[in-house]
Amino acid sequence: MNARAAILRAQNTPLVVEDISLPPLAPGQVLVQLAYSGVCHTQLSEVRGRKGPDRYLPHTLGHEGSGIVLAIGADVRKVTIGDHVVVTWLKGSGADIPSAHYDCAQGHINSGAVATFQSHALISENRLVPIPRDVPLAAAALLGCAVPTGAGIILNTFALKPQQSLVIFGAGGVGLAAVIAAKASGAAPLIVVEPHAARREKALALGATHALDPHSSDIPTCVQALCGGAGADFALESAGLTATMEAAFQVIRPGGTAVLAGNVGAGERISIDPFDLIRGKRLLGSWGGDSQPDRDIPRYLAGMADGSMPFEQLLDREYPLEAINEALANLTTTTVGRGMLTLS
Repeated sequence: MNARAAILRAQNTPLVVEDISLPPLAPGQVLVQLAYSGVCHTQLSEVRGRKGPDRYLPHTLGHEGSGIVLAIGADVRKVTIGDHVVVTWLKGSGADIPSAHYDCAQGHINSGAVATFQSHALISENRLVPIPRDVPLAAAALLGCAVPTGAGIILNTFALKPQQSLVIFGAGGVGLAAVIAAKASGAAPLIVVEPHAARREKALALGATHALDPHSSDIPTCVQALCGGAGADFALESAGLTATMEAAFQVIRPGGTAVLAGNVGAGERISIDPFDLIRGKRLLGSWGGDSQPDRDIPRYLAGMADGSMPFEQLLDREYPLEAINEALANLTTTTVGRGMLTLS
């Protein structure tokens, strides 16, 4: 069987969309016909080589999507043929098959346990969560990365309670997912710091109480004023910049918690005042919002169904697979929410 896939052949070059051949399923693998894939800054970082040399080239990309199960390998119990599924980089229950391999006219193609920039993919059983068939597959794709990371930090890491204050740096897919979950949790004030005007407007529409432009506002002073002079209870950094990481730690109160979720390049460092740690400030990193996909994805589906967490409002422009390079480029310019590849 053949599929169409976007392949990274060399860093800092456009992805190439080409035909690949799918091998037989290994035990624990599932063949998924992808319907949608999210387009994320993580993939842009891979293309641009921000993490350093890539020893797996050439390889597939994409770690957030949705689709339909076409076939299952031996010993797969979690899904059956015909199931609709969320495809996620986060590990859940089931077999953990770390890699897949494809072939094309130019030779061998590497892949990981999950790949979504392609029409069909071999996915490890533990990277799939079955969902009801009436869930729109475009919205379901959000549940593979943006939602469990952003909302997971709010609900799992912070366990945010009503009237606790929160500052979110960056209003991309992860940051806006956090806004939705924070509004549902009763955050007050709920402050977003974002340089792009359209993203600030989107954050306000989704429930932020304030949206600040870091280019025209003194963010620490503004946050202190909005939080009664003591700083925020929580801060989330999702922009992936060292300056906003330092700012997130700066704006929390003593006893507050800042979580860093954005990606930075290899070798980049941040600077903090260690006395702030002695005063009780906490600085944490996040690996996918402390999410457990089999537990949390049904929770997010319920929030979408009852309207308390309308994550479907994160959906932005759709692109065909052949426009993948445009979709990646738009992440830093025009994307508001989460851009989606349409794959079937």
